[in-house]
Amino acid sequence: MPTRPPGALPGASRPRASRPRASAVLAFALDAALVVAFAAIGRASHDDDGAGVLGEGGLGLATTAWPFLAALVVGWLVSLAWRRPAAPLRTGVPVWLVAVVGGMLLRTLSGQGTALPFVVVATLALLALLVGWRSLAALARGGGERRSRTVGA
Repeated sequence: MPTRPPGALPGASRPRASRPRASAVLAFALDAALVVAFAAIGRASHDDDGAGVLGEGGLGLATTAWPFLAALVVGWLVSLAWRRPAAPLRTGVPVWLVAVVGGMLLRTLSGQGTALPFVVVATLALLALLVGWRSLAALARGGGERRSRTVGA
């Protein structure tokens, strides 16, 4: 008779470990999509030359988004975000802070603008996006981080 791995439910087709991995992948994909959306909205709102969101040559969106995407990856690594990808405080805040600060540093190093109004808008927009979805998810789960820490304790 075949044996199940510890913790596997009868009839389950996947081990339990694949669910956390999948949620981390989805959370990272959502973060990246939101950063790209932020860059696209910014480009669309400042399309003075008529080149559109993608810009002349089609690289405008990539040029605007890459510093924040690179900093997002660093934020995920620094915060070990895959451990609790949907946690607003434990993961969302550090990911947001690194994405903003790192993104601005990379923009500066690559010769892109970091005017104070842009820094303020980017900081608030990325706060709303990167911490916001996690906060909404915590509310939907019904209790947020404190409750999840005491489950099974």
